[in-house]
Amino acid sequence: MFKLHSALALLALLPLLLIVLTGSLLVFKFEIDSLLMPGQVLVQPPEDARRLPLDELMARINRAQPDYELGSWELFDDARTADRVYLIRRGSEHWFKAHLNPYSGELLDQPAGLHHALTDWLLNLHYTLLLDGRFESAPHLGLIVGLLAAICLSALGISGLILYRRFWRHFFSFRRDHRPMVVTRQLHRLLGIWSSPVLLLVGLTGLYFNAVAYLEESGEHMEGGHHIMQERLYNDSLDFEALLADSHQQISGFEPTYLLFPFEPGQAFTVFGAVPGMSILASEYGSAVSYDAQSGHVEVAYDLREQPLLARAVDSFRKLHFGHFAGLPSKIIWALGGLCLVAMPLTGVAMWYSRKRRQWTRRGTTVQPA
Repeated sequence: MFKLHSALALLALLPLLLIVLTGSLLVFKFEIDSLLMPGQVLVQPPEDARRLPLDELMARINRAQPDYELGSWELFDDARTADRVYLIRRGSEHWFKAHLNPYSGELLDQPAGLHHALTDWLLNLHYTLLLDGRFESAPHLGLIVGLLAAICLSALGISGLILYRRFWRHFFSFRRDHRPMVVTRQLHRLLGIWSSPVLLLVGLTGLYFNAVAYLEESGEHMEGGHHIMQERLYNDSLDFEALLADSHQQISGFEPTYLLFPFEPGQAFTVFGAVPGMSILASEYGSAVSYDAQSGHVEVAYDLREQPLLARAVDSFRKLHFGHFAGLPSKIIWALGGLCLVAMPLTGVAMWYSRKRRQWTRRGTTVQPA
C-alpha cells in the first residue's frame, strides 16, 4: 500500500499540483471577478428596481448582437450580481460570454471567449490543463489527464487513510526537535490527516465531472462534432416571461436560476432552478422544467425533492467540489485544504528523494564480491 501510495503521487505530481492550486483559487472565483472586473460582474440598481421582463432583455441582446444566438443564461436577482449570458456565434460552434444588467437591460461588455477572463482561464486550466484541442489524434487529452489525476487523487486519499488508519493518535502531535526528514514526514502525515475529507470529496467529485464531460464530448464528436449555429432554434413568438412564470406553477416554490436555449435542432428550452426544503448541499440548478422550443408546451418537470437519494447526492457534487455550501467559512476551509494538498506532494517528493538517496548511498558503499 505504501508503494502504491508513493507511485500514484509521483505519477500525478505535476497535474495534481496544477489542479489543486487552481482549485484553491477558484473557490473564490466570484470574489476575484468582483475585484478584477467590478464594472462587468457587479450592478448597483436603484432600491425599487426590478428585473426587466425576459422577453425585453432577450430582444435587447438580439438587437445588440445580431451575429450571435442565445445559448444559455445565468439569472441573478440579488441587486448585486450581473446576469451572465452565453452566446453562440452564427456560422460556428463557438460560445462566448457577456454580462448583462438585468435592471436596465444594458450589456456591460462585448461577447468574449469563454476563457477570456482570468478566472475562466484558470477554470479551463483546472479541468483540461489547457491540453484539449491541442492534438488532432487526442482532442480531449486534457479531460483524460484530468480524469486520471482525479482517480489518482481519490486513490491517494483512500490509501493514505489506510496507511494512517489510527490517525486520531497523532491528530495534533508535531515535534520540531527531530532531524529535518523526520519533521518532513510528520508534516506530510498531519497535512494528509487534516485535509483528507477535502481531498476525498474533491477527488471523487472531480472524477465524476471529468468523466461526464469526457463522455459527453466524445459522444458528440463521434456523431460528427458540435452543431454549427446557422439560425435561431426557438420560436421567436413565444412569451418567455410567461414560461418563467409557468415554471413556478409546475414545481412548487421553484426559483429559476439558469436558462438553457436549444443549441442543437430538436432540443427543448429548459429552465433550471432551486427549490425550498433541500439541504445546504443542494445546488441552485437541481430542478428543471423543459418546454418545447417551438410550441412552448411543457415536456418535463423535474423536482429534485421527488428524486431518489442517489440523484440528490449527485446534485450535491457541485457545491462539495468547490466548497461554497456554507458561504465564506466553507470556502476558506476548502482553500486551506487545497493549500495542504499543494504542500503534500512537495513533502512527499522530499521523503521519496531522501529514501532513494539512502538506497543509492548504501549501494555505492557496499563491497561487491569478486
